[in-house]
Amino acid sequence: MNLIEKKLKAALDLMVSRRSILTGGLVAMASSFIPRKAFSAVKDLLLPERSIFLYNIYTGEKLQADYWSNGQYLTDALTEINHIFRDHITETIEAIDTNLLDLLFALKEKLNISEPFHIISGYRTPQTNAKLRKRKRGVAKNSLHMYGKAVDIRVPNYSNKALKLSAMELKAGGVGYYPRSGFVHLDVGDVRHW
Repeated sequence: MNLIEKKLKAALDLMVSRRSILTGGLVAMASSFIPRKAFSAVKDLLLPERSIFLYNIYTGEKLQADYWSNGQYLTDALTEINHIFRDHITETIEAIDTNLLDLLFALKEKLNISEPFHIISGYRTPQTNAKLRKRKRGVAKNSLHMYGKAVDIRVPNYSNKALKLSAMELKAGGVGYYPRSGFVHLDVGDVRHW
């Protein structure tokens, strides 16, 4: 488990909701009966389902899906998520890093977001990234968007500043704040912000 995965796991473990209070009681009870090595696996199984609500601003597609349940990622949901995150210019679909989905889930839980995350930019092919670099400042040559590890988002009824600050508190990757363009960049690279 890499550092980003550990931080995301820690952030998810700290989320407080009605479901997590019940889960916490079950975990506490189970921990008294289960050896320490097996405890981690049991705790993952008892965590609530993870769901995500997405809207692609360019294609108009919406997706609300449980992508993790019973201790594992759900292949069919990941396929749908990969589709909505696709490079809409080339229609190229690539796998989105599940750590990025977990980061969005942690942010959703932290801010109690019920609206969809509006995807400004998800996966990008190297060709699309190069075109954007020519037209816009601030587009990285080796952008994590090209590896399915980054997304630019906004959420209706939530300020981008609140999204930025909450994402920074999670310390699970990079956070870029673009108030003039109206979005927040999130990635699961090194912890940093700009």
